[in-house]
Amino acid sequence: MTVAAARAVRVTLVTAPGCHFCEEAHRELSQLTAAGAPIELTVVEATSEAGSRLLRAHRPAMNPLVVVDGRYFSAGRFPRRKFHALLSARPTSEGVRHG
Repeated sequence: MTVAAARAVRVTLVTAPGCHFCEEAHRELSQLTAAGAPIELTVVEATSEAGSRLLRAHRPAMNPLVVVDGRYFSAGRFPRRKFHALLSARPTSEGVRHG
C-alpha cells in the first residue's frame, strides 16, 4: 500500500521576546515538524517588518500570532487539538484526507 504525502501546511509563527506562549508554540510546532508532520514553519519576530505587517493585518489580542496558509489561525496559547484536527483533515497530494 502506498502512503500519499500530505501537502505541507505553511505555518507562520509571529513571536515576541519574553513571551512564554510563543516559546510553547514554537516548541510544539518544532516537535511536530521533527516527528515528520507536513509543516513548513517560519518564525517571525513581532518587531521585524514582516512581523509588524502580519500583526497589523490580523490584529491579535495577544502573542503569538499563528497564521496557517496565509490565514489567521490563533493568538495566545497554541491550540494543540485544533491544530492536530487541521493536520488530520488536510488532503494528501492524492486528494485523500488523513485521519
